[in-house]
Amino acid sequence: MSHVESDASAREPGASGTTSDTVCSSGGSGAGLRHRRYKIAMVSDFFYPNVGGVEVHQYQLAHHLISRGHKVIICTHFYGNRLGVRYLSNGAKVYYLPLPSMYNQCTFPSLYTDLPLIRHILIREGIEVVHCHQAFSSLSYEFILHGRAMHLPVVFTDHSLFGFKDASSIIMNKILELSLWDISHVICVSHTSKENTILRAQIHPDLVSVIPNAIDTSQFMPDPSARDPSKVTIVILSRLVYRKGIDLVIDVIPLICKKYSNAHFLIGGDGPKRLAIEEMREKYQLQDRVTLLGEVGHCDVRNVLIQGDIFFNSSLTEAFCIAILEAASCGLFVVSTKVGGVPEVLPQHMIKYAEPNTQDIAVKLSEAIELKKPSPYLMHEQVRLMYSWCDIAARTEIVYDRVMNLPKLTLMQRLSKIHTLGFVLGKVLVLVITVEFLLMLLVEFLVPAHTIERVPEYHRQPTITHKCPPPPRQPNWKKEPQRNE
Repeated sequence: MSHVESDASAREPGASGTTSDTVCSSGGSGAGLRHRRYKIAMVSDFFYPNVGGVEVHQYQLAHHLISRGHKVIICTHFYGNRLGVRYLSNGAKVYYLPLPSMYNQCTFPSLYTDLPLIRHILIREGIEVVHCHQAFSSLSYEFILHGRAMHLPVVFTDHSLFGFKDASSIIMNKILELSLWDISHVICVSHTSKENTILRAQIHPDLVSVIPNAIDTSQFMPDPSARDPSKVTIVILSRLVYRKGIDLVIDVIPLICKKYSNAHFLIGGDGPKRLAIEEMREKYQLQDRVTLLGEVGHCDVRNVLIQGDIFFNSSLTEAFCIAILEAASCGLFVVSTKVGGVPEVLPQHMIKYAEPNTQDIAVKLSEAIELKKPSPYLMHEQVRLMYSWCDIAARTEIVYDRVMNLPKLTLMQRLSKIHTLGFVLGKVLVLVITVEFLLMLLVEFLVPAHTIERVPEYHRQPTITHKCPPPPRQPNWKKEPQRNE
């Protein structure tokens, strides 16, 4: 395990949140904060106005890094008429680059076309660390290539799991291996994801750290009064696609509805499997017991969750399931398929795991319906203590400290590392890196770095106005916290 990982990342499930060595403090004076402040560029094809786990992760991490005194810019491609430079309310500067998306919000992959633009942004902003997100992002790979050519440390966060058998996974794994051969450090959101990334990218385990996701628990407060006491409401919030196990959902719903007359399903999300759910609902005459909400905005997720008693996650693969964390914060007991990094997220008394087959899922849902569940307020409090974006930012700073202390390699030193990639791929990558070096010289000759106008320095004072929750050291969950009526 890398020494960058905190002890929390190796504890029991659900304990990968706040640790006692956090350096975040209350007040605006910056006491307890690191003296070194970095200029960071976060890069991904996926960012607002698109909404998803990667987008929320970048926004929250950028927000808390800025509150700790760092400068953060975000680079992504344009969305609709959202083109050029925009500023978010948290102070983050977003470059919506004029790069068209090709498929599923990913830009068209290119090696050298965007080199002048990327170089100009990195020099103009005085970037010290490049932090790329998501293996599906073509833009991330371009920033990795050009950032390393400019001798900048590059950190990569992998949010997904991939297989090793199908053609698409084989191609993506080889692209990842070619892209991360010279990476400064890799962050994974779970230990399962770490093992998966090490095998796919063929990188040394010491280069990979585990820093989980988190949620803003203040946005997911429980409200038991919103539930219908005459029903047992099972909530499903997911994209209705095969990878999310919607075929299992279609098979399980009739079994549960037949066994429990008071069971109701509340399904939020959209996708190609919605038609199959509607057909199942009509076939078994469950129109009054299965409600389809369609696509649910992120701001409305809590309003849907608090109506339920149980949250059901049927994913076939997950690196780290934020959805079950949001559900637990709202006080819902969770039933989930035991896949990927899901067993690392919540403690055992909050969740039941099922194998990804219809029979076992039906058994676990039945057990959850008949189970006496913990208090919603106690579940929320425990999640609040375990997961904090303040802690995630503090642990990410440790990674930045490490990569900033790495020696800068010359071109020949970088090329000498390529022989580990094999005879054919090694030769191809030598050609790619050599051409990149020559193009960088050409661009430097045409537009010297000293002629690029620098962004005026703005010494932002740390604005942390909240306190990281203390570590959960043997809390007494039997006593319910006092609430104002």
